[in-house]
Amino acid sequence: MMDADRLAIMLPKSELHLHIEGTMEPEMMLSFAARNHVDLPYKTPQQVRDAYQFDDLQSFLNLYYLGTRVLKTERDFYELTMAYLQRAFNDHVLHTEIFFDPQSHMHRGIPFDVVMQGIGAALEDGRHQPGISSRLIMCFLRDLGPEDGMLTMEQAKPYQAQITAVGLDSTELPYPPGRFQRLFDQARELGWYTVAHAGEEGPAQYIWEAIDRLKVKRIDHGVRSEEDPQLIELLARKRIPLTMCPLSNVKLKVFPRLEEHNLVRLLHAGICVCINSDDPAYFGGYINDNFLACRRALNLSAQDIILLCRNSFEAAFLDQAQRMKYYHMIHTIVGETQNHSSDHD
Repeated sequence: MMDADRLAIMLPKSELHLHIEGTMEPEMMLSFAARNHVDLPYKTPQQVRDAYQFDDLQSFLNLYYLGTRVLKTERDFYELTMAYLQRAFNDHVLHTEIFFDPQSHMHRGIPFDVVMQGIGAALEDGRHQPGISSRLIMCFLRDLGPEDGMLTMEQAKPYQAQITAVGLDSTELPYPPGRFQRLFDQARELGWYTVAHAGEEGPAQYIWEAIDRLKVKRIDHGVRSEEDPQLIELLARKRIPLTMCPLSNVKLKVFPRLEEHNLVRLLHAGICVCINSDDPAYFGGYINDNFLACRRALNLSAQDIILLCRNSFEAAFLDQAQRMKYYHMIHTIVGETQNHSSDHD
């Protein structure tokens, strides 16, 4: 019998729902604040961690945007991104698709070029050392509206080739995806894929809008899809992925306990569910922490874990040759694990 915990740790994975600004550990936040002469209400890493008590999405975002104030230079964005890449690679993440929020920085007076060049240089270096492939997804902050998003998209055009997709994040209620249809239409005309946060705090209707009006390739979160049987059927039939973030959902009170999360039910309903860490510095866990917590709380089987890892590559913006390479790596490790288990039976 295969050891499910060992598989959860060792199998290759892709991380597709990761906000780079949300990987800033308290020590880094305080270090950048000192370097950039930013005054924060916290003096020690423990004081920062003590503030990680959230009632909902908005209470988290208030602290999240406070933390982003320390990011000012290309070096800051480079170091932030490289630290995540190394941490992810240690968790056997071989491919990652990173969200970034340029509006949150531009509204502080940080030029788009500074953000993009810092993150972009780290992603390029990360392909060689530690050796992790990547894509970049530019998110629009839904509470700033589509007009502000249009201005941001103009800034992004010189970096068209470096950006793979656009997304929609920040405060979900009361900002339905349909408001952003024209913005997303223009993004697709530029050759970018589209994804959107939907159905985390917002209703299943927001997921329908993201699919029908924004033409998204995948839904970020999507836990409330379970409220609509027709939506479940569509997601399963069309293999529209849900990039789920279990520890985040518990931390933000979307579910009262991890044991009540619907990840397994949706996985077993035939939906392309995958596990991600969202904003791991704030939510108490990177991707393997999420896998292991779900393994125990939801009694994931070895086959569930294999499927979740395969799904992460199926959902990624990869060509089929790359995808098959990762499938083969999973198959090889599973075979080795089975042989190891047989030797000890």
